[in-house]
Amino acid sequence: MLNWEDIFATRSSRMKASEIRELLKLLDRPDIISFAGGIPDPALFPDQDFKAAYADIFSGAAVNAALQYSVSEGYKPLREWLVAEMGKIGVTCTADNVFIVSGSQQGLDYLGKLFLSPGDTALVTWPTYLGALQAFNAYEPTYDQLTLTGNRTPDSYRKAAQAAGGKVKFAYLSADFSNPTGETVDRAGREKLIDLADELDIAIIEDAAYQSLRYDGEAIPPILALELKRKGGDINHTRTIYCGSFSKTLAPGLRVGFVVANTEVIRKLVLMKQAADLHSSTINQMAIAHVAERGFEAQVQKIKAAYSKRRDAMLHALATYMPQGVRWTRPEGGMFIWVTLPDGVDGASLLAKAIEKKKVAFVPGKAFHADGSGANTFRMSFSCADEKTIDEGISRLGALIREETGAA
Repeated sequence: MLNWEDIFATRSSRMKASEIRELLKLLDRPDIISFAGGIPDPALFPDQDFKAAYADIFSGAAVNAALQYSVSEGYKPLREWLVAEMGKIGVTCTADNVFIVSGSQQGLDYLGKLFLSPGDTALVTWPTYLGALQAFNAYEPTYDQLTLTGNRTPDSYRKAAQAAGGKVKFAYLSADFSNPTGETVDRAGREKLIDLADELDIAIIEDAAYQSLRYDGEAIPPILALELKRKGGDINHTRTIYCGSFSKTLAPGLRVGFVVANTEVIRKLVLMKQAADLHSSTINQMAIAHVAERGFEAQVQKIKAAYSKRRDAMLHALATYMPQGVRWTRPEGGMFIWVTLPDGVDGASLLAKAIEKKKVAFVPGKAFHADGSGANTFRMSFSCADEKTIDEGISRLGALIREETGAA
């Protein structure tokens, strides 16, 4: 018998099934109240706008280009629209600094491939986005905890990486309403990260998937915008790589994301795309451009109005039903709330009981920690449940935690 494990590359052993993707299967069960999937509400998709966009493409001469091979960099009108949008948030760039990918997840995979040799170190927060860990794992890195508070020195990161047999290559984080915690890095933390990256001479990967989804509080400039201001306004002098997506604002199924960075990084990413899939779907890029140009801001305002009410409903329900000893974040935007249970309460064990006894689902927090910690935490998403369902689900979950902990 052929032993495939002897033939697979060693990096394949680092590839694990996503707990989140497995939990999404629960969405097909009508009896389950699911706070597990960090996905947008399909009822809020601009479906009629996309219907019109595809009709326009197929009714004119553009259909030939839409169905043909295209350039690896991406559909130029979409890249030019993104240039204008980036300018609104303080990032001056040209279309040469914008690269279209098949969802920002592909961008993370490419960046892992670009920077990481086996044994190199990636700095990530504890916890961090599970999809980023999955993307980076294939390139066999070591992880070190990125902390923007406290007194850890750049040299301590450097020495830890050397001890692990490689170099620090980049710091990855989601600065706005992060997945999984919903927390935002303040301006001082962003400035400190730029200082750290300059000292270590590493890249910064800024995952901005949720940046448009701010419901309250004052907006903070992206890390790339802050670095641009320091570096004389020339993006080609910066080390921050900004990864964005249309999945949380327009539609995830079209798989259109983008990377904004200096041209040296963009050129390398283009070569990777040529080798991987030539280019992202042209017709989907054209449809995204059509819809974005005609109504992006209105769409963002619509989803913000809906999600902010659901966030408020979940925060109110947590305050109403959770026993003493349970803590949670209070995000100013995004899709997630992070819950910390009393020490000794395991989130994965709680999930099994929650599904069996209370018909409620969430995502245990351990998978979001590169070091395997965080067993007493879990993530909840409020994006796909109405206020009544949120209240019912949190009520059931609070009752279960009281049963398990004996808390008041």
